[in-house]
Amino acid sequence: MTDTAPLPDEADQARTFTRLREAHASEVTEDYVELIADLIDSEGEARAVALANRFGVTPATVNNTVKRLERDGYVTSRPYRSIFLTDKGRALAEDCRERHQIVTQFLLALGVSADVAEADAEGIEHHVSAETLDAFRNFIATK
Repeated sequence: MTDTAPLPDEADQARTFTRLREAHASEVTEDYVELIADLIDSEGEARAVALANRFGVTPATVNNTVKRLERDGYVTSRPYRSIFLTDKGRALAEDCRERHQIVTQFLLALGVSADVAEADAEGIEHHVSAETLDAFRNFIATK
């Protein structure tokens, strides 16, 4: 039998898991908004078919997600037309890009290869707290 760490306090553990569930819930929103912004910047528009191809999902999945993003105030769209970010969507996209960039730079500073750092940052960026992000910034600044 191996030694195990004692269980954390119930309330502390509940707060941790609540934060993680909230981060998971916002991941799809953040990924879509960030990719829509990237497509608009690089191709001049964001279309559902491009999102489906880049996410590896069906057009129906994209349509359902875009409807939710519209309901939540992040995008506007019309059938068979481009998808546009609202001010709220643009602000979220910028926040996501900054977080992604900081996490990627941190991983690169640790010596992680560029391809792995980029892939890992895609997951980590959604779960990093403001305190940890500040620590990443400070670490990068000393390199």
